[in-house]
Amino acid sequence: MDWSPPDDWQQFTTVESHAGGEPLRVVTDGFPELPGNTILEKRRYVREHHDDLRTALMWEPRGHADMYGAILTDPVTEDGDVGVLFTHNEGYSSMCGHGVVALGVVLPQIGAVEVTPERPRIAMDTPAGRVTALPRTDDDGRVRRVAFENVPSFVVGLDERVTVPPHGTVEYDLAFGGAYYAYCDADRFDLPLDETSVDRLVEVGRAVKASVADAASIDHPTDEDLGFLYGVIFTGAPRGDADVRNVCVFADGEVDRSPTGTGVSGHLAIQHARGALGVGGSYTVESVVGSTFRGRVRDAVEFDGHDAVVPEVEGRAHVTGTATFALDPSDPFREGFLLR
Repeated sequence: MDWSPPDDWQQFTTVESHAGGEPLRVVTDGFPELPGNTILEKRRYVREHHDDLRTALMWEPRGHADMYGAILTDPVTEDGDVGVLFTHNEGYSSMCGHGVVALGVVLPQIGAVEVTPERPRIAMDTPAGRVTALPRTDDDGRVRRVAFENVPSFVVGLDERVTVPPHGTVEYDLAFGGAYYAYCDADRFDLPLDETSVDRLVEVGRAVKASVADAASIDHPTDEDLGFLYGVIFTGAPRGDADVRNVCVFADGEVDRSPTGTGVSGHLAIQHARGALGVGGSYTVESVVGSTFRGRVRDAVEFDGHDAVVPEVEGRAHVTGTATFALDPSDPFREGFLLR
């Protein structure tokens, strides 16, 4: 087949990948230049001027309700390798752990960043701050495992209580791991953490998120743009070689197939705050599909009045393909739609 879109059709090239089962659509070409001196300024700009492109690439018919993406930008720091905006069905994340793991595989493979034994890292500028990916080479010389050093992560509240209609009083922990999450016990809702209960996980997750967001004061200590509840993490007993199984319901009812890298960072902060995990201690989290991320407390620090940890999270990612998307100006679904 020898066909190319007409010149007046907007086109995008992407690399398709996943980390722990969670997709990451990396936009490598075609997205308009995003002005701004910081990643948060770039995020505000794309939200105000190009949000239709996010929905076109994340929503149906080119994506789906649980699609996740990354828009690459120039770095905004002198020593940064790349800037990145993470996107989903509702908008734009402040950070994304599975996305960093996947980018740690994608960027070296497409030649966007050179990783060498002398410099085995990728410095990423994210809305939440500097995140450093640390690609690990397998025996065959290919990068499939990636660790990353995350932003300082901290606990906002332990054993908090909130009324969640129609479920009554629910106990939760609130922590920041690059994004804010409410952590609660899945057994409280008789929720199996597997594929049989995805619809109920979405339903209950939305209810808990709405109640916690309404009741809790969520203010990031350094930037108000980061001060919002991103998701709910349900926890339960692991089924494999892990410390805990969890399912993260985030954005507008998205279900993370991976263990959630920022969520793992929050787990580390919670375990450290409870005295269960010291510096150097590790904590492995299992996802709804059985994939795992291993977290480790690299350091304990003070972060703007909070006792915090510096997390390191490691996971596995794979490239699944490449794609070219074209937007026909006459397409009534050019900007996408969602069905659940």
